[in-house]
Amino acid sequence: MAVSIRLRREGAKNRPYYKIVVADSRSPRDGKFIEIIGTYDPKTPGNNSSLKVERAEYWISKGAQPSDTVRSLIKKNKKVTTAAKPSSQSEREAPQSTQEEVASPSAPAESSS
Repeated sequence: MAVSIRLRREGAKNRPYYKIVVADSRSPRDGKFIEIIGTYDPKTPGNNSSLKVERAEYWISKGAQPSDTVRSLIKKNKKVTTAAKPSSQSEREAPQSTQEEVASPSAPAESSS
């Protein structure tokens, strides 16, 4: 069974919306699928897709062939997730520094009283 990762069209006429699915390559475009791993809305600007990158990599490791569009979406979402990880670490550090700043002004106020 040849497995592919491709887009499944949904949405209204002239308003396409796609789900990224893992499907047997012999099944029709909007037919039976194995798993939904993301969404893609080409009409919205900016970050217009969400994708479970781990699941996509899992299926590719098992031999699934992504379509050209899905391949570019995977690449784009990998960049977004790698860029988000360093910022999430700085967010963890930021609350600690604000707690220290809050503790510092209260300590001198008590000692001056």
